[in-house]
Amino acid sequence: MDPSQVKIPPMKNQTVDNITDNVITINSLCEDERMKYVLERLVTHLHDFARETRLSSEEWMTGLTFLKEVGQISSDVRQEFILLSDVLGLSILVDSIDHPKPKGSTEGTVLGPFHTHDAEEMPAGDSMSHDPKGEPLLVVCTLKDMEGRPVEGVKIDIWETDSTGHYDVQYEGRDGPDNRCIMRSDGSGVFWFKAITPVPYPIPHDGPVGRLLKKLHRHPYRPSHMHFMFEKEGYDHLITALYLRNDPYETSDAVFGVKDSLIVDIGKAGPELAKKYNVSEDHAVLTYDFVLVSDEETKQLRAHNSKVALDKLGRKVKIVNGLPIPDLD
Repeated sequence: MDPSQVKIPPMKNQTVDNITDNVITINSLCEDERMKYVLERLVTHLHDFARETRLSSEEWMTGLTFLKEVGQISSDVRQEFILLSDVLGLSILVDSIDHPKPKGSTEGTVLGPFHTHDAEEMPAGDSMSHDPKGEPLLVVCTLKDMEGRPVEGVKIDIWETDSTGHYDVQYEGRDGPDNRCIMRSDGSGVFWFKAITPVPYPIPHDGPVGRLLKKLHRHPYRPSHMHFMFEKEGYDHLITALYLRNDPYETSDAVFGVKDSLIVDIGKAGPELAKKYNVSEDHAVLTYDFVLVSDEETKQLRAHNSKVALDKLGRKVKIVNGLPIPDLD
């Protein structure tokens, strides 16, 4: 770029007091209004963090080394950066902001670092687990919209650990998916399958994120749960999970994922379900009614929440493509 064509003030003699304004000024050449706004706020908060903590060069380098190690241990099957985002509460915060849920709909939670894209599609009633040591579990769920109408043909990603608390991708020599599957809801909005009862487990803590938790005197455990992800055109993308009630880690989840509305009980099939799904009457059963929100409902609620939140911060914004940018008019 020809410096003579860049219309910005001279950038010399940077100080603690002027560096933030200068970085924001030179970044303001960006033509993408949303990107420019995000970078402005990122630089502002990063610089304020350094000033407020009086960040030392040694601490700064320790932080950079930590992030380098997070990247070095990450792979296609180990998402350490997602794990870091999870344990800092950022993942659940971003999901809550980007996918707000009106009253009566199913709340979202964290994706976690163990979702894969190789799960096999499975017909209703099949078992997604090949773990002989797990407690057999029948899962029967419904999918409806906010008006109570069944939602047919939703792609549903489902995954959980085995009975030892390990996901399939945590095993060396993994030769295919297990304890995970893809299903489709039927004309009544129903999907059902066989799995095993979830168990609590530790997130990977043999790397930099684990060392951070140890330094903070935090445990690495997650309560017993099963993951679900729902996709269908016209509906807001829902990532959620169901958590077993009274799990020892229910109130101290290492990644802050538990919400009251997502806590469930494991019951027994009883005569009616036993006959309908061909299981014994004392077979463990998990039932849940999921409620999806339309893209338009989510877009409107997200825009409303953004305006309210940023008005409280004294920032005048307008909503473009569902996201806030400064309103300079």
